Amino acid sequence: MNSDDLPRSRIRMLTPLRRRTDVAQRRLRRGVYLLPSLFTLGNMFCGYACIVYAMRGEYVTAAPFIGLAIVVDMLDGRIARMTGTTSAFGIEFDSLADIISFGLAPAILAFAWGLQPLGRLGWAAGFIFVAAAAVRLARFNIQAGSHDKRYFVGMPSPAAAGVPAATVYAYPWGMHAYAEALPVLAMVIVPALLMVSTIRFRSFKNLDFGVRRSYPILLLFAIGLALLAAKPEVVLVVLAYSYLASAFAEMVWHRARRRHDHVGHDAPASEPGAPETNVTETKSHRT
Repeated sequence: MNSDDLPRSRIRMLTPLRRRTDVAQRRLRRGVYLLPSLFTLGNMFCGYACIVYAMRGEYVTAAPFIGLAIVVDMLDGRIARMTGTTSAFGIEFDSLADIISFGLAPAILAFAWGLQPLGRLGWAAGFIFVAAAAVRLARFNIQAGSHDKRYFVGMPSPAAAGVPAATVYAYPWGMHAYAEALPVLAMVIVPALLMVSTIRFRSFKNLDFGVRRSYPILLLFAIGLALLAAKPEVVLVVLAYSYLASAFAEMVWHRARRRHDHVGHDAPASEPGAPETNVTETKSHRT
């Protein structure tokens, strides 16, 4: 039986049902595409809230908003990849939100907390941080997919924003004298320079959380959560500055390893008439 044999009344009854189903599927697709953007909007709100509380001098409340923005920023990208809803609009929207949360918000927080006694030098240092974050995000967008996914070229803007945020959260009383405020310049300028540098920072996007027999890793996470609940200000400062220093430690380790391999490959072979003791001494010296 084909459709010509069906009564016209039944065809009219079935057609609206199909149309309603198509409309529902289209709405579902729109909702899925909207989901990552809602997380990006939450990221932007966290940056805005940090600025508002920093201007009011409530640093204990302002600093955690940057940490919350980092978590939300990680979630929106993962959700977009999991649902297959990555789009050009989402990438641009995420970058604009990151400039607010990881560029403008930490700069204003650092200025209100510790750079204000330095006057023009203080707000100039804050502007350097904002400009570096904008350059870092623009460079990341045009270099996406063209570099090793295991590393970031330059310090990621969320990690750079975490340095002043963790410092302010650990010491929320602020700096009120010119001499006290001078070290704050390094807290702001060093992450800013690292953002626009070509130093490679380790990326944790390719971590495999589905590996079997990961009981020790699970225990380490439990210990980390317990420490974070007990002493959050200490743990956050250690994490922020450890990640900043990790790139230099890895750079030194790679150079030392290459130098060791180079010396091992370029070592001259022993001459045919050389005594056996000389060869033994050379090997023991290398080890």
